[in-house]
Amino acid sequence: MPRGSAPARRVTIVDVARHAGVSTTAVSKVLRNAYGASPDMRIKVRSAIEELGYRPSAAARGMRGQTYTIGVTLPDFRNPFFADILDGVTAALDGTDYVQMLARCCNDEVAEARVHDAMIDRSMDGLILIAPTGSRKHLERIARAVPTVVVGRHGEATGYDTVADDDFTGAELVVEHLAALGHQRIAHIEHLETNPVRLREMPNAIRSAGYRHAMQAHDLGTFIDIESTSYSREGGYLGARRLLARDPRPTAIFAGADIVAMGVLDALTEAGLSVPGDISLAGYDNTMFAAFAPISLTTVDQAGHHIGSEATRLLLDRIAHRDRPTAQVKLSPALVTRRTTAPIDATV
Repeated sequence: MPRGSAPARRVTIVDVARHAGVSTTAVSKVLRNAYGASPDMRIKVRSAIEELGYRPSAAARGMRGQTYTIGVTLPDFRNPFFADILDGVTAALDGTDYVQMLARCCNDEVAEARVHDAMIDRSMDGLILIAPTGSRKHLERIARAVPTVVVGRHGEATGYDTVADDDFTGAELVVEHLAALGHQRIAHIEHLETNPVRLREMPNAIRSAGYRHAMQAHDLGTFIDIESTSYSREGGYLGARRLLARDPRPTAIFAGADIVAMGVLDALTEAGLSVPGDISLAGYDNTMFAAFAPISLTTVDQAGHHIGSEATRLLLDRIAHRDRPTAQVKLSPALVTRRTTAPIDATV
């Protein structure tokens, strides 16, 4: 900006009204898509907005009760499954006046609460919380302040809507598949859950319970073998290193997430072992890279895109109808078999 020049003045709703030759009330009706704005008025106002480059003030819209922003939080940017959910959110918001604001919470309750409060302070119209770690009491508090949908938490909620995969059944599908291939020493890598209160709600704990149940149901209880690390590539690598040190080692590994399976592949490659020649491997999430030809990972499809779009549908409906009963949506998973699993007689 040249020295001494003043910053450009922000175009206001008054400027738009003067340019279109209508009242500010008419402009407001068009902006809110409210009843009472004729087609001719809408054309005039929209043309004026485009010609003047008018942008509504989010703060002003918030004072009138709506900012048309949706806050979305997730624990990790690097897990590609969360990208699938975000794609579903984006697709569901397409064609609406809403935009999403994204924040990472780092699997930390304190940081997570700070982000949630910041979104509320900025008058966001609703929140989609992906795999939050906060307590039920905290989530209920958030939902009292702003319409909220929680993704990936199980259990009955009274103040917010939920969307989750049937993680118990999904884990059973993996064990059933591997047992049908003749595997007995089927190990599982789970995400370590240190909070006993959340054990009934978190997907990782539910998948671990499904694995245990399925192993018992197939008379494989004596072969139950779980390594607790983290849902990350590093966690998969560490868990696999520990499992490979067993004597005898597992013939199959069920990684609790596709990102974990990537770490398992790193460890197997480092050890000079092949998949599925030496060890069969299955993941969970059916993320984009699971179908890549060099990987071709057997995994559980929990339809991340659909989870995101369903969460957004529920949220927009909650914004419009604050008093409706809460909804708990549970989606049915499906096993996708690819080349990382094989019969036991093809495994050393």
